[in-house]
Amino acid sequence: MIPLAALPALNACLNATSAVLLTTGFLAIRRRRVRLHRACMVAAFVTSTVFLVSYLTYHLQVGTTRFPGQGWARPLYFTILGTHTALAALIPPLALVTLSHALRARFARHVRIARWTLPAWLYVSVTGVVIYLMLYRVYAPDEARRAVAAAAAHAPAANTTVTASESASGGSPIADGSRQARSAASP
Repeated sequence: MIPLAALPALNACLNATSAVLLTTGFLAIRRRRVRLHRACMVAAFVTSTVFLVSYLTYHLQVGTTRFPGQGWARPLYFTILGTHTALAALIPPLALVTLSHALRARFARHVRIARWTLPAWLYVSVTGVVIYLMLYRVYAPDEARRAVAAAAAHAPAANTTVTASESASGGSPIADGSRQARSAASP
C-alpha cells in the first residue's frame, strides 16, 4: 500500500506521464501512426483515471492544503490553480466523449472535439505538476510534510505493521512528524 504522504508526488508523476502520453499521441496522429496514437491516448486516459482516484483519496484524507507562499508567488499560484481547477472539471466528460467517438469510429466528431480536449487536458496535466512543485517543493516542503503527517495520524490506520528498521529507529520520519504534530497541537 502506498503511504498517504507519497500521494502528492505520485499524483505529479501521473500528471507528467499523462502530459507525455498526450504529446506523444498527438505527434503520432500527425504522422499518421494511428496505432501508436490510440495506444498513447488510451494510456493517457487510464493514467488520468488513476490520478483522479489517487487525488480524491488523498484530499478526502487530508483536506485542503494551504499555499504558504508570499509576494508575487501568491497571485501566480492562485491564477494557475484557478484555471487548472476550472479546466480539470471539464476534462473527464470531454475525454470520455472524445474517446467514445474514436472507439465508435466516428472520426469526424472525434477530431472536432479532440481539438478542444487535447489542449485543455494537456494544460491541466502540466499545471498539475506546476501546482505540485509550488505547493509541496518550492514553497512549503516542511509545512506540507507536517500537514500530511498530521492527517495520517488522525486517519484510521491502514497498516499497523512496524518493520524492524522502523522499530530500531523509533519509527519512520512520517511517524516522527505525526508525533511532533500531535504534541504541537496538544494544549
